[in-house]
Amino acid sequence: MSSRCIVVTGASRGIGAAIAHELARAGHFVGCISRSGRPPAREETAAEVRDRWIPVAGDVTRAESLRDAFDTIARRGVTIAGLVNNAGVHLEGVSAELTLDHWNEVLATNATSVLLGSQAAFPHLVGNGGGLIVNIGSFFDKMGVKRNLAYCASKAAVGAMTRCLAVEWAGRGIRVIDVAPGYIQTDLNRDALASGPLRAYLEKRIPTGAPGTPDDVARIVRALFEADSTFLTGETIYIDGAQGIAH
Repeated sequence: MSSRCIVVTGASRGIGAAIAHELARAGHFVGCISRSGRPPAREETAAEVRDRWIPVAGDVTRAESLRDAFDTIARRGVTIAGLVNNAGVHLEGVSAELTLDHWNEVLATNATSVLLGSQAAFPHLVGNGGGLIVNIGSFFDKMGVKRNLAYCASKAAVGAMTRCLAVEWAGRGIRVIDVAPGYIQTDLNRDALASGPLRAYLEKRIPTGAPGTPDDVARIVRALFEADSTFLTGETIYIDGAQGIAH
């Protein structure tokens, strides 16, 4: 079995858990970083897939915590070949009343974490001859959305950091790509997206007719690691059912 390992932040549930499952199913070891340190919540996962998970506790807003998590994973004898900066938070608030605490929490969790995760991964990737960093952004990065000032700004920052790191680290063999989902139905928002006015709105607004799933995002991430195309870097790939371009 290959010792190639891809680290995923926010891997305990939702999109992160789906990515961890898909990458392990493809034969990679997966370093699963979360605050709890628990393995991904995927009850249907086969034992041979679970055996490739390396659950580790870590705080994506603290540089030292992330460095320690990466070192813990590396000590398992695996080769860290990639990173998925997935951890994030979605908080809403009226812009005129937005508190600095709200702003700082969203920016720290969604944007600063991408910088800190990439910095923690950098020496491992360079030491192993390069690799791929996938940042999970959002199609909100190009939209104006009421009550989402901090969230939209944080995801726009993810796209900007992706481009800057791709240019700066290309010479070290490190590629960086932003995968930007639209509405994705997870365990946290299933009730809101499954029925009611939001569901009806999305059925009209999304050309494909419905929100996506965490597995839709996970399959794209897996494909990027499997393709290993050295000339694809710095781009944002939108996976939103064409909602962001529909008029």
